Amino acid sequence: MSVTAERKQEIIQDNARGSDDTGSPEVQVAILTERITNLTEHFKTHAKDNHSRRGLLMLVNKRRSLLDYLRKTDGDRYTKLIAKLGLRK
Repeated sequence: MSVTAERKQEIIQDNARGSDDTGSPEVQVAILTERITNLTEHFKTHAKDNHSRRGLLMLVNKRRSLLDYLRKTDGDRYTKLIAKLGLRK
């Protein structure tokens, strides 16, 4: 259910703003999105796993707050990020 180290490095390289950027909101949202996707797949076979569901809700709330921060500070970066990750339909 977690993101492998190799996959995490790929996500960081794809979304980093600089060469050693690992903590920008774009990188954090991308990693959270990957974890949310993995947990969503997990729930297709384990529908009654309520402990993981709580974790999923915390991840979704954290991603939402990071996206709100990004929209408030820099709307252009926000729109590029949601388009890249396909978050808003």
